[in-house]
Amino acid sequence: MSNTRLLTRRAALAGAAAMPLAGGLAGTVFAGAPMSGVQVAPFRRLKVGEFDVTTLLAGTRAVPDPHTIFGLNVDAETFAEASQDANIPTDQAQFFFTPTIVNTGSELVLFDTGLSAEGTRAAIEAAGYTTDQVDVVVLTHMHGDHIGGMTHEDGTPTYSNARYVTGQAEYDHWAAAGNEGFDAKVKPFAEQFTFLEDEGEVAGGLTAIAAFGHTPGHCCYRVESGDQQLVIGADFANHYVWSVAHPDWEVKFDMDKARAAETRRRLLDMMATDKLPFIGYHMPWPGVGYVETSGDGFAYVPHSYQLML
Repeated sequence: MSNTRLLTRRAALAGAAAMPLAGGLAGTVFAGAPMSGVQVAPFRRLKVGEFDVTTLLAGTRAVPDPHTIFGLNVDAETFAEASQDANIPTDQAQFFFTPTIVNTGSELVLFDTGLSAEGTRAAIEAAGYTTDQVDVVVLTHMHGDHIGGMTHEDGTPTYSNARYVTGQAEYDHWAAAGNEGFDAKVKPFAEQFTFLEDEGEVAGGLTAIAAFGHTPGHCCYRVESGDQQLVIGADFANHYVWSVAHPDWEVKFDMDKARAAETRRRLLDMMATDKLPFIGYHMPWPGVGYVETSGDGFAYVPHSYQLML
């Protein structure tokens, strides 16, 4: 018998002898780890030229029966088919609420304040900022999930050192509407607001884009630094399939549905043509993606690493 054969046999026997010990160790639980469920970081920081752009997860929730919100002008079969093709359920949808902070190097600018002061403050602090560092608060429009964080529950301002900016048409509409949320959260700051028209400037590199339809004065904002651009899209499109892929589908929360559809097509076409990334307030977290043309609509392409280089 050769030495090689002896060595091989000995190794096999040694391995067999060790198996009960190894099996015992493998079956032993040394520490219990509790189930934690799905967890995500509450912020994502990117670069646009010299600017830091940080999306904030101020809240998320599951909403039942999304066909009562999206695709109001299509039948159930059409809605179900589009959803199945995108591999998403039709019984519920996950909503995300994503304010954005832009650090220009000279000012810290917050776009929208979320559902509540507490949720947005927690995300801001996780990102390494504090609410009293915010220099400018920009409201894209006056729906409750964008203005809810303007004040704490006791009515005190959340952003004590900030000035406020919004579209003139948007403010004028809600000031005359007798809306309880606007009257409580925004109206107390009336004297501190600066009002913009289309192409108005919040600060250097931050420019308003009229995107009316979702609300009468809804605005998106162009972020531009160096040779890079990004669009803060707010609610011009509220879902990556049911709005982006199907821009003509009516959305419950669009106040002027025909105009909102026209706005969606115009902005999506611009972003697809110019290859501009955008942040959607309700897009899948972390809310940043690109747009490509696809058939009669568009396709949402989530950001991977293009704005991290």
